[in-house]
Amino acid sequence: MPISVNFSNNQKRLKLNKREWAGKFDKLAAAIIRNLQAEAPPHLKKKWMKKVAERGVFNVVFVTNKEIQELNRQWRNKDAPTDVLSFPMDSEEPPDGEPWELGDVIISVERADEQADDYGHSLERELCFLFVHGALHVLGFDHETKKEEKEMFSRQDAVLESLGISRKK
Repeated sequence: MPISVNFSNNQKRLKLNKREWAGKFDKLAAAIIRNLQAEAPPHLKKKWMKKVAERGVFNVVFVTNKEIQELNRQWRNKDAPTDVLSFPMDSEEPPDGEPWELGDVIISVERADEQADDYGHSLERELCFLFVHGALHVLGFDHETKKEEKEMFSRQDAVLESLGISRKK
C-alpha cells in the first residue's frame, strides 16, 4: 500500500465530499514523497523514505477554530486559533506489512477560509497548502531559521506546482 491519508472532517462550516478530499490528500502525500526522493534532505535517510513511501500514513483532520484553539493552548501554550498544527508520531517502525502512522495534521477550515480571502486564492488551494505544510513538519522540516524556511517553503511550492495547484482563484 503506497503512502496514504486517513481523513476526518470534524467541522460543519464547509460541506465536503470526504472521498474527494481524501483523494486530493493522497495525491499530495505522494507528491511530497516524490519531492523528497528526488532531492533527499539530510535528516531523512533513503532507506527510511522508501519504507514511508510504501506504507506511510498521515492522519488529517478538519476542525473548527474553537477546536484548534484548544489544541494550540494545550500543546503550544498559545491561547488563539491557528491554521494548522502538526503532531509527529514518535514511534518505532511497525512490523513489516503494517501501515506506518507518520503523524497528525490538524487544519482549521475557518482560518483557512479567512486566509484564502486574505491571500486572494481559493479555499481549496489554502487547504492543500496547509496539508503540505503540516505534513512537512511531521517529516521533520521547520522554518525557524532563514535557511530552514527557504528549504521548507521551496518544497511546499514545488509539491503544489507539481499538481497544478496555484494561488489563482
